[in-house]
Amino acid sequence: MLIINNEDTAKLLSMGDAIDALDQAYRDLVTTDAVCKPRTDIQIPTKNEGKVYQWSSVEGGSTSGYFAIRMKSDIIYEEEYNGARTQEKYCIEPGTYCGLILLTATETGEPLAILNDGLPQLTRVGADGGIGVKYMAKEDAEVVGMLGSGGMSHSHMEAFMYVRPNLKRLQVYSPTKANRERFAAEMAEKCGIEAKACDAPEEIYRGADITAALTDSASSVVDAALLEPGTHLVAPGGGIKDAEVRARVDLYMRFGSATPPWGAEQFGVEDEYHTYAARPDIDPGFKRKSTGGRGHGSLFPPEQTMSYADIVNGTGKGRTSPDQISFSERGNLQGNQFWALGGRIYELAKEQGVGREIPTEWFLQDIRD
Repeated sequence: MLIINNEDTAKLLSMGDAIDALDQAYRDLVTTDAVCKPRTDIQIPTKNEGKVYQWSSVEGGSTSGYFAIRMKSDIIYEEEYNGARTQEKYCIEPGTYCGLILLTATETGEPLAILNDGLPQLTRVGADGGIGVKYMAKEDAEVVGMLGSGGMSHSHMEAFMYVRPNLKRLQVYSPTKANRERFAAEMAEKCGIEAKACDAPEEIYRGADITAALTDSASSVVDAALLEPGTHLVAPGGGIKDAEVRARVDLYMRFGSATPPWGAEQFGVEDEYHTYAARPDIDPGFKRKSTGGRGHGSLFPPEQTMSYADIVNGTGKGRTSPDQISFSERGNLQGNQFWALGGRIYELAKEQGVGREIPTEWFLQDIRD
């Protein structure tokens, strides 16, 4: 069995590998060769007011031979910064986190690897943004307007460049001047494009073919009135929940929804997650309902909506006008991502001799449960 940390993954997994692996994994869902369920959260109040313990897990697997569960153990709370509310988290103390991916073999049941989830997490969300751009953005897109300059911004820019190598300019804003200037300089050097650190958020929208809202704000940061005709919008947080933003979107791509269990269609949901809470009477000040959380159900009528199934089956029209504003999001398919990325990272680790081996017997027993 292998232990694979974030440093190992950084050596092994390219954004191109991730996009290709997820693209195929979503196609496997369409052909029913893969299966996953929405995220489940369990929350328990702590003795510290406003802070809640949260366990999160998603699962998924495929006939390709892999199954994975991604699990997180967090203390979560909210803070206000520069007028925006952000969700913060930590494990044990601020700055440390516990997120793990357990990968198993579906042919034998063998536990194959335990991976840190940090870099796979950033990579999978960035890859989703890239896949949305691949199928929905204008072929001749050249300008990216970006809100945020953290880890998600790095992974998304890498994904955008992979699927649209003709990009020429980045316009980025984040509240801290030093951060946005450093990010712009890094992207100019890494991507070989012009990169401008903007002094005001409204500047990022001007001429943008791709508009990306990549902040940790608990509320929408997208200014609907400033979205330019023809832009493709990427907002993996709550950006599309804003009614004014939704009203500007002409074409919506949702990759898909987790299928319900056999004989229980009533459990087929489109929400990203469900939360089960101890002491549900206690409101920490940011109580999130399963419906209307960061995940989204079908926000648009069928005539504005397309899915991966439409792409695979050739029934999706995509853009019919260069002036259409499009938006893409994954849906509640996180469990499908972690077996695909975990499996690919594991294969690369075995090929290149990366990771730390521990005895598989430690995870086996002779008592039948």
